[in-house]
Amino acid sequence: MTAPTAPVTARLAGKVAIVTGGADGIGRAICLRLAEAGAAVVVLDRDSAKAADVAAIIAERGGRAIVAVADVTSESQVAKAVSDSVERFGRIDVLVNNAAIPGAQKPTHEATEAEFDELFDVDVKGVFFCTKHVIPHMKAGGGGSVIHISSINGLVGNKDVPLYHAAKGAVRLMAKTDAVVYAEDKIRFNSIHPGSIRTALSEKLAAVHPDGPDAYFQWLADMHPVGHQGEPDDIAYGAVYLASDESKFVTGTELVIDGGYTAQ
Repeated sequence: MTAPTAPVTARLAGKVAIVTGGADGIGRAICLRLAEAGAAVVVLDRDSAKAADVAAIIAERGGRAIVAVADVTSESQVAKAVSDSVERFGRIDVLVNNAAIPGAQKPTHEATEAEFDELFDVDVKGVFFCTKHVIPHMKAGGGGSVIHISSINGLVGNKDVPLYHAAKGAVRLMAKTDAVVYAEDKIRFNSIHPGSIRTALSEKLAAVHPDGPDAYFQWLADMHPVGHQGEPDDIAYGAVYLASDESKFVTGTELVIDGGYTAQ
């Protein structure tokens, strides 16, 4: 299902944004909303067909988008995707590090080294590679905004996915550290921390829940004081704000979009 059609605005006019994991879920919504606000968007994903679908929707709405097929765990693929993006659009102003996996739902003593490596390769090393290769272009362009999609699991602990909590906590601190390091280059770093968002992943988890999908979704809703899950656009609008010059004095901080979960 596509997001509602909306006219392209000038809020991000002239900016070029790369969104990793941009073909589906939260990443897809971020791509569509950044383009709607006037940015040229690079939809970076391993799934070329889904990424092309997002780029096509943006084009149909009068925006600009290209597809970059890359696995964020491969530095060479990331470097090429960034280089190709600069060759096409001339600059990079915004990077949204969204690509991530939830990893194994196991306590620490049961998790394997392979499961640890797989999760940290995508959720942490992927953020490192993309940030590393974008920064020189942002420096050359006079600044930019880097947005790491972390999680409420990067702020608080829980019993569900310990490795994911650790990875998302790392992403949060990466944003804070780089915010200080690159402040003089006018590159801002912030993290977004979503609560439970209704995506294809939550649909998959609901389908295999022992008490059935309805019970699963009710459990997720009950965790949030607002009484329901969030939607991908709830996160996408936060990314638009952090990508825009409206947030020029915002760096090294967390934007928590969680329906009140962490307020409890």
